[in-house]
Amino acid sequence: MTGPFELVHRVRFDEVDAAGIAYFPRFFTWCHDAMEAMLAPVEGGYVGLVRDRRLGLPAVHAEADYASPVRFGDEVRIAASVERVGRSSIGLRFELSRVDDGRRVATLRHVVALTDLTVLRSRPVPGDILAVLARYQASPQG
Repeated sequence: MTGPFELVHRVRFDEVDAAGIAYFPRFFTWCHDAMEAMLAPVEGGYVGLVRDRRLGLPAVHAEADYASPVRFGDEVRIAASVERVGRSSIGLRFELSRVDDGRRVATLRHVVALTDLTVLRSRPVPGDILAVLARYQASPQG
């Protein structure tokens, strides 16, 4: 593992609620953005997977624990790591923290299933995707 994949997101005005804090489902969008960016080294990137190869990564499980609110203009560091790779599924973990003070914001996990979008059935994770995921594979807890 080279360490987690990192992406920084600046909270936009349209992402906050009436209380002025980031609306909780937006965190899942940010994490999906990080997953897309993590897969950029695959030929054609994430767009190529979907459009050209007709492969998708729909979520089959998602969970989140929120620790601290973020507001419009805050920068959030999203550290993505691969917790598990199965035959056709991938378990991802996202640690979100504020850039300015390092304070933990949330931890999200989701499991995606590599899916043939033509027939909407799972299929084994291809080798080129496995190679990219291996860069961010979390070490087993001992």
